[in-house]
Amino acid sequence: MFQTACGGIVQVRQLIKQFLKFQVVGGIAFAIDYLGLMLLSQAFGLEPVVAAAVSYIISTVFNYYASMKFVFTHQDDMSRRREFTIFLILSAIGLGLNELIIWAGTEWLGDGAFAVTASKLAATAIVGVFNFFTRRYFLDANSPHNHTDD
Repeated sequence: MFQTACGGIVQVRQLIKQFLKFQVVGGIAFAIDYLGLMLLSQAFGLEPVVAAAVSYIISTVFNYYASMKFVFTHQDDMSRRREFTIFLILSAIGLGLNELIIWAGTEWLGDGAFAVTASKLAATAIVGVFNFFTRRYFLDANSPHNHTDD
């Protein structure tokens, strides 16, 4: 029982460490996403939902490379093409959530800088949690579902 409890503590610490790395990568990706969104929607007058999609896609490419280098461990039995495809599918779902939240927020609050920012912050929090746990589950070689107890 003691060994199981200690193992659980180690797993929680590893999860926290991984989540913190994910937050750093995600923070940089958010900066890319947010700056792109604000530049496109506020400086160039692009509709906020369209601007959010463009900036999200750009930040997703950065996020893939940084996440797979610094956060998650590549699965040896998975090709990079399959890994990237799964990452893109999960990102597309995240984009859908992002778009839905940006749309709802700007419908409710308007499309000014404050409304777009508040909507983006809500979307970032929700989509960030979704992204971490789905990517960890499907892509990380160290994910508990990739290990069997023999």
